Amino acid sequence: MELHDVWFVLIAVLWTGYFFLEGFDFGVGVLTKLLARDRAEKRVLINTIGPVWDGNEVWLLTAGGATFAAFPEWYATLFSGFYLPLLAILVCLIVRGVAFEYRVKRPEEKWQRNWETAIFWTSLIPAFLWGVAFGNIVHGVKIDRDLEYVGSVWDLLNPYALLGGLVTLTLFTFHGTVFTALKTVGEIRERARTLALRVGLVTAVLALAFLLWTQADSGDAKSLVALVVAVAALIAALTANQAGREGWAFALSGVTIVAAVAMLFLTLFPNVMPSTLNADWSLTVTNASSSAYTLKIMTWLAVIATPVVLLYQGWTYWVFRKRIGTQHLADAAH
Repeated sequence: MELHDVWFVLIAVLWTGYFFLEGFDFGVGVLTKLLARDRAEKRVLINTIGPVWDGNEVWLLTAGGATFAAFPEWYATLFSGFYLPLLAILVCLIVRGVAFEYRVKRPEEKWQRNWETAIFWTSLIPAFLWGVAFGNIVHGVKIDRDLEYVGSVWDLLNPYALLGGLVTLTLFTFHGTVFTALKTVGEIRERARTLALRVGLVTAVLALAFLLWTQADSGDAKSLVALVVAVAALIAALTANQAGREGWAFALSGVTIVAAVAMLFLTLFPNVMPSTLNADWSLTVTNASSSAYTLKIMTWLAVIATPVVLLYQGWTYWVFRKRIGTQHLADAAH
């Protein structure tokens, strides 16, 4: 296997890790409107992801940086062609981070309510737009002979990509719902399990349609295996949720995300951005990659740094592993 193939796999792993981790905290952000009945329950939901949300975003930074260094042509075409949706995601992530930090800086109810509303929208919008972006990457976009995107932003809003956006939004919300059931106690835990069933059923229908469309469009035997694993894991997650096995439900919803993202990258390879104008103009792991020397240096750095990051983030989750409820909140609102 060539180094550019290795780095395609590593970037796929980074995006998978990002969607697995950021997926549930996007979902929890959406639940601040769908599940919480009062301010206290909103505080509980936000506190479940408070210690980890910023660490989850490290995976996005690493995935973006790795793409820039390993596949500069891919990075250039992607970020220029998808400028507006990626800018919207970036603005949402900035506002979201500010909302988490500023929400408790003042005790006024209106102040905190406004920031909580910001958390909801800046969780929902990226959860949808990531699906739209990856739907277009897999399905293909208008790339010319100079390897440049020549379409418009409206071309990105095609039925396949919009369905992909609905899938990521519902899947992340389901992932966040089972995470909430795993991390909370009391009435909110029970309602989270009930909501997880409803969201999970909608997710199953949308995900099955999207993955079958992907398989029919550009799939092979390997992607078919990933599709079966994703669907089976989602059904198993729903079953575990109904049985009150929150840990298994969360793990299996994570397997669903991992298998679904793996399927997208399996159907994409060896392309990184297919061209709908001419297959010969597609960006591939070969014509979009950096030099072999650059990839070699990056590989050594990844071997050294990755275990440290994984150990630190795993330790963070271990420290904040306990369940919480409204009874654990401080009396003060800030």
